[in-house]
Amino acid sequence: MSQEIQNTIITLTESLRKHNYDYYVLAMPTISDREFDAQLKELERLEAAYPQYKQANSPTSVVGGEITKDFNTVKHDVPMLSLGNTYSKEELYDFDNRVKKLIGDQFEYTCELKFDGLAIGIKYKNGVLTQALTRGDGVQGDDVTTNVKTIRSIPHKLVGNYPEEVEVRGEIFMHRKAFAKMNSDRVAAGEKPFANPRNSAAGTIKMQEQSEVAKRPLDAFLYHILGDEKEFKTHNGALLKAKAWGLPVNDDMRIAKTIDEVWAFIETWDKKRKDLSYDIDGIVIKVNDFNLQHDLGFTAKSPRWAIAYKFETERASTKLESISYQVGRTGAVTPVANLEPVLLLGTTVKRASLHNADVIAELDVRVGDTVFVEKGGEIIPKIVGVNLDERANTSPPTTFIHECPECSTTLIRKEGEAAHYCPNENGCPPQIKGRIEHFISRKALNIDSLGEGKISMLFDAGLVSTPADLFDLSFDQLNGLSKSVLNEETGETRLISLREKSAQKIIDGIQASKEISFDRVLYGIGIRFVGSTVAKKLAEHFKNIHALMEAELEALVNVDEIGDKIGQSVVDYFEISANREMVERLVAAGLQMEQEEGEAPLSSKLEGMKVVVSGVFTQFSRNELKAEIEKHGGQNVGSISAKTSFVLAGENMGPAKLEKAEKLGVRIVSEQEFIEMING
Repeated sequence: MSQEIQNTIITLTESLRKHNYDYYVLAMPTISDREFDAQLKELERLEAAYPQYKQANSPTSVVGGEITKDFNTVKHDVPMLSLGNTYSKEELYDFDNRVKKLIGDQFEYTCELKFDGLAIGIKYKNGVLTQALTRGDGVQGDDVTTNVKTIRSIPHKLVGNYPEEVEVRGEIFMHRKAFAKMNSDRVAAGEKPFANPRNSAAGTIKMQEQSEVAKRPLDAFLYHILGDEKEFKTHNGALLKAKAWGLPVNDDMRIAKTIDEVWAFIETWDKKRKDLSYDIDGIVIKVNDFNLQHDLGFTAKSPRWAIAYKFETERASTKLESISYQVGRTGAVTPVANLEPVLLLGTTVKRASLHNADVIAELDVRVGDTVFVEKGGEIIPKIVGVNLDERANTSPPTTFIHECPECSTTLIRKEGEAAHYCPNENGCPPQIKGRIEHFISRKALNIDSLGEGKISMLFDAGLVSTPADLFDLSFDQLNGLSKSVLNEETGETRLISLREKSAQKIIDGIQASKEISFDRVLYGIGIRFVGSTVAKKLAEHFKNIHALMEAELEALVNVDEIGDKIGQSVVDYFEISANREMVERLVAAGLQMEQEEGEAPLSSKLEGMKVVVSGVFTQFSRNELKAEIEKHGGQNVGSISAKTSFVLAGENMGPAKLEKAEKLGVRIVSEQEFIEMING
């Protein structure tokens, strides 16, 4: 009996996997949705009764309820570089000329649709899906394997003659109709709709509850194969193989023998893209032959053998109903255009940034105008013009406000800056809350148990007005804390409360943040112009917060890459007694306010030298070479200038860098010469 049940589970598993393949990859379903669902329910019933027989690649896993509390950050085996972009025909033809100059004209291109989604890398071992990583910063990404397994078009197990190990990369997205239905369901349930399919897909893949992810209509196309290059000669051939393994590969791809054929493909899809069920924002062009790709190599940021042509953004016209003003954490006041809702690139646009008073004056935009709206970079809506033919004769010009919309303080405009500011730093609510939100953000203290909503709740309750107040909070103050929240879409209010578990999680997160390094605390404090990179340089130079607090302008500008603007901002910040008091409270709370000492340099052979590393090396990786430079007292820099001491050059060094080094007379050092330099 048990053997019969096990065989039934295996048969159902394989049957459902095949039907998934027929539906998502071949687009040729062989059974109805009802029949598929009936088989799936029967498999779920048997697995629940006999869990010992459940297969590792079971289709029922896509609707599990596993909770992922944290996403591990994992380094990519091969960095996920971004492509260079172009918006013009001329630049596209320049790209073709650069390629021909390096490899001749005996090659062909592949042309593919550029999907507007979330980049993902998926690994298979022995045909089984083992890991899925987001792009992250290109070097490392978040492990979202459990969530990716909920996407029905992505197989848990490959079919056919697949390699032992392979990584496939592509894009996760939502179809427009599925996105619209999901939003309609959310509004009906009293929830806020999502802004657009791309952001919704990105947010969904980082949700912690797998069963909730499974309810979202995610789909995917895979377009890049990493594996044994001996198995594939061309990019197109690799994708055909991937499709045979059961992977979702888009069919709208063609081979182009010339750049003119590439341009014809672009023109065709610029017209046809509105007919697709999903969003694309351009065309990706790649040299097809893998050997030629290898010959062309990479720049520091992108491959030389590929480029993305971005379509001109879509424009819509609508009515400007009103202008409101938002205050950020730095006090900058941003005008926002409130629009009559209009559909633009698959999403409904209701608001657009007007940036500042100069932009309003340049556009001469007025309430009641019919305005032209575009999506900058296909994401952020912006007003690009006014239809003057439809303007009323009595329409008054727009006058920028003189007082802060939040605290009524008179606004100021600093010399040389376009923005207006509210100077009431310690009394203007959005500035206060914004500084605390910045302090807890991921790149700063990373207190993920807090967020914008909870900070607002704490502020309204009078519990926090500076980042230091967070460290005085107690469990009893948080447990049961409530706030009424308005749903802007429905106009209804609902009560949200902190329960025991949430309250304890906040206390634990605040306590854990005391281990965050000094440079990140310094970044979190929110000194104007002090980003994460500048904070790291200041921390390394001054070693502790008190030395930085007492530093004069001359000492600050002597720090590498710290100019007068940043230096004066630091001086100004610590001249305010309230800021100094807040920092002292952070010190007393036990935060890391001293820079940890790194390893002592092995030598001073490169002391004071600024080195650029470029190319591919044989004995060391680029990161290993950069570490060696620092161990011997040198400094790694990203670009060549007259101050560069030498360029450590490997194979396929970028021709632009080589030309600049020769022009400036900067010395070129080979890998072997560098080894002799530090060992000699």
